[in-house]
Amino acid sequence: MTSVIDGYLVDPKVSLLDKTRMQAQVLVPVLGALRAELGKDKADAIVKQALRDWSKELFAAIGDGIEGSPRRKWAAIQSAFGEVSGREVEVEILRHDEEAMDPRRDALPLRRVLPRLGEPELGALLICEADFDIASVGDGEVSLERAQTIMQGAPSCTFRYKFAPR
Repeated sequence: MTSVIDGYLVDPKVSLLDKTRMQAQVLVPVLGALRAELGKDKADAIVKQALRDWSKELFAAIGDGIEGSPRRKWAAIQSAFGEVSGREVEVEILRHDEEAMDPRRDALPLRRVLPRLGEPELGALLICEADFDIASVGDGEVSLERAQTIMQGAPSCTFRYKFAPR
């Protein structure tokens, strides 16, 4: 079965954990070189902005390729990422109705990988922040609030997607 995100993945069979580990293995030395040349604050700001821009453009492009309302586009991307990450991340849905969806993650294997590479913050940039870019595909019909993430040291990731009335 083909997913709406397959065309944007290097190989849809590669797990999200392995894909992020590969991205980090490339980014860590680049970030180190930038820090040596520009200083930590400036290098971190450049890399953060570049990753944020890349993610926003990526999910906007995926959304553009999906027919239907902004909420349908968000739902299609959310579902596809749920299938990809569901192999490694258990999510408990605390609420799902016409007004909101509240998933919670209690374990994130990636949280153990990135500190070993020396850059635990990259997980938040590569994975956590993308949730907001996916929500933005909902173009006002979907919004996201998140109080905490595992990547930032919390015991779970808490999400609250709010849906505009239809």
